[in-house]
Amino acid sequence: MQLGVIGLGRMGQIVVNRVLDAGHDVVAFDLSEEAVATAADAGAEPASSIEDLMNRLGDEKRIWLMVPAGEAVDATLDELDPHLDGQDVVVDGGNSYFEESVRRAEATEAAYLDCGTSGGPAGAELGFSLMIGGPEWAYEELTPVFDAVATGPDGHDRMGPAGSGHYVKMVHNGVEYALMQAYGEGFELLANGRYDLDLEAVSRTWNNGAVIRSWLLELCEEAFREEGNDLGDVADHVAGGSTGTWTVQEALEQEVSVPLIYQALAERFDSRNEGRFSRRLANRLRYGFGRHEVVREE
Repeated sequence: MQLGVIGLGRMGQIVVNRVLDAGHDVVAFDLSEEAVATAADAGAEPASSIEDLMNRLGDEKRIWLMVPAGEAVDATLDELDPHLDGQDVVVDGGNSYFEESVRRAEATEAAYLDCGTSGGPAGAELGFSLMIGGPEWAYEELTPVFDAVATGPDGHDRMGPAGSGHYVKMVHNGVEYALMQAYGEGFELLANGRYDLDLEAVSRTWNNGAVIRSWLLELCEEAFREEGNDLGDVADHVAGGSTGTWTVQEALEQEVSVPLIYQALAERFDSRNEGRFSRRLANRLRYGFGRHEVVREE
């Protein structure tokens, strides 16, 4: 299969590499010439513009967008639109708001697949978890590519109609907030409790057979190993918050109680005001799974 990839940041380059490794052809474009050159070095066919990329694709075009959510997606679609028809497929692999994905699917002549992507740069070798919404025929057409980008056939599925993929990913991120908050509070109690504990050892022990073992807990172990038992100069500042906010807003609209997710979101916002160990750990965990910048104390 031939796939056009637009947006060659950390996640976009991973998509390119995994699709190439699976034996497919990739045409790649980014506003950064350096990023295009990196993709070309990996074996992709470089494109100098979106129009050039579209001209290099066949009659039935398969395109994966990995550009920042929001205006960048709409701007890219505006450039793609003159070159698209109903036989083409566009995948939005970014963290778009699900209602925006519904709007884009209705406005785009091509089949539009909203693809929630979990795993972050640190999960590049294993593949991602992909939550996909949109027309069933388009999902089935892109299945070989999804098999390549995900952990395999079990690492992706069609969630439902347009918007459902990004909807599931939105709730996924809300759950992520709550899990990080729970680990942070537990380790804060251990750090300030009755015993002088080695928190790396606690993490390692829990990760071997305990009910609460997980990848996030493995990242806790990594954080204590690399930063020290007291997390060194990692600041109490947890960035992000958009997807958690969307999750809480949706819960309010649906009258579903999500107190843990709401509290985790509130703690994230409050981290801009005062210091807590739990939020310092959450700050470091975001680097572990997403390679987000670690805010440090000055």
